[in-house]
Amino acid sequence: MSKYLFLCSGFITLATVLAAQTTPPAVYKNGADLMALIKSKLPATPDQADAPVDNQSAYRINIVRRGKPGVAMAHATGPAKGTEVHYIIDGAATVITGGTIVRPEGAPQGRGGAGATIQGGETHHLTKGDVLVIPAGTPHWYKEVEGSVTYLEVRFDVDKK
Repeated sequence: MSKYLFLCSGFITLATVLAAQTTPPAVYKNGADLMALIKSKLPATPDQADAPVDNQSAYRINIVRRGKPGVAMAHATGPAKGTEVHYIIDGAATVITGGTIVRPEGAPQGRGGAGATIQGGETHHLTKGDVLVIPAGTPHWYKEVEGSVTYLEVRFDVDKK
């Protein structure tokens, strides 16, 4: 039950924020076009690849495929800034959110960096059909990927172009 409430609240939040922006009255992408984009633009087993769906000044919509775990990051500033919604299209992964980003000694500072992980935080096992809403500036880390995971990533309240 809580999963469905989380899903509904995420979509309501997304719709509210997008409606408040000075963007077209609606953005529509049909499912067949999204699936064709996945097949044509994303390699079958990359470390990580993305394909833009619709990137405007107030929001970004991309399809992302991960073939291996990533590094911890938090998008508080810059062009990737903003709240993120990840809708899992295919595959499964374990994602850690919140907590504190930990960088190996000597690693560059910034949003993540090579080898960055998270200490503490909440663990989420995501599978097809799940949604994860990540508020702007929240640390997040795709810690484990089972084969590959493909998701629709929507970012809003991004820095203007």
